[in-house]
Amino acid sequence: MTKFIRRLQKIGSSILVCLPKEWVDANNLQKSTQVEIETGQDSLSVTVNKENRPSKQVVISYPLPKDENIVADITGAYLLGYDIIKIQGKESIPIEDREKIRNSMRRLVGMEIIEEDSSNVIMQFLLDVTTLQPDKILKRISSIALGMFNDVLTGLISDDKSNLLTLSNRDVEVNRQYFLLVRLIRSTMIDRKLAGVFNLENIDILDYRIAANLLENVGDTTVELSNLIANTSLSSSKLKLLYEIVKDFPSIAKKSTDAFTKNDRILAIQAISQHKKYQDKISKFRTSLENKKHVPIDYLDLIYLFERIAKSWADVADLVKPIYKQ
Repeated sequence: MTKFIRRLQKIGSSILVCLPKEWVDANNLQKSTQVEIETGQDSLSVTVNKENRPSKQVVISYPLPKDENIVADITGAYLLGYDIIKIQGKESIPIEDREKIRNSMRRLVGMEIIEEDSSNVIMQFLLDVTTLQPDKILKRISSIALGMFNDVLTGLISDDKSNLLTLSNRDVEVNRQYFLLVRLIRSTMIDRKLAGVFNLENIDILDYRIAANLLENVGDTTVELSNLIANTSLSSSKLKLLYEIVKDFPSIAKKSTDAFTKNDRILAIQAISQHKKYQDKISKFRTSLENKKHVPIDYLDLIYLFERIAKSWADVADLVKPIYKQ
């Protein structure tokens, strides 16, 4: 963000300020162009009308430089908030890379291929960001991850563990929603008007970024946990014993997410308190095992992963700001 200093001028009864020429030229503004002006307590922002705003575009030249990755480049442009991503080739794009481009679209919510020929692909973000809501996206991430966690709990006490091997497919949707939220958060940091639409201060934007990362990690860890349970040689009695220790955690996880999205400090304190009791219980269980001989390493690995998942949701509750008396 570039800063400019301007001196106020008085003409008649009006106070005027000149807009930076660089900004006017970059946005193709003319004498009669309308702009949006939004005032804050000690600030004023001037924004190009939505109808006049140029779409953010980026061009990816093909073939790529050595060690570059087409999927990573597209994902990076998406996360940076580009509305149009153009892949321009000096030669035909091979079928292998063309399939990678198509597969990457499935990972990016709102991104679609709108034009394509043998050497060029144009993708566009088709959603209106003002209709998206960060809290609902975060709750969806949490809900999907919690559904995966509940299936892991079922896997601990069920003889049929085949369902556990499918959780990685649902983690793909966690990643899709995570990418969408990161894109939205970054756009909000750049566009203060958008921050106003969502009623988010800078600290709120940062907290959403942290919370999103924590819940994305929950999805990854849950997949790791499900694979370990599906392939373990531990007896059913040992798994059922672990189930009794961890079965009540989903209610704590949901409370943590609700506390964050509602910015409810009282709810957060309840979640933090319940998590501490849960952590104490699972820590005692782990210590009792460590004092025994010949404890299967799988057992300790399972406990560690359950603790790691719980810590992530507890950290989400910790993000809810304390209330200070003025």
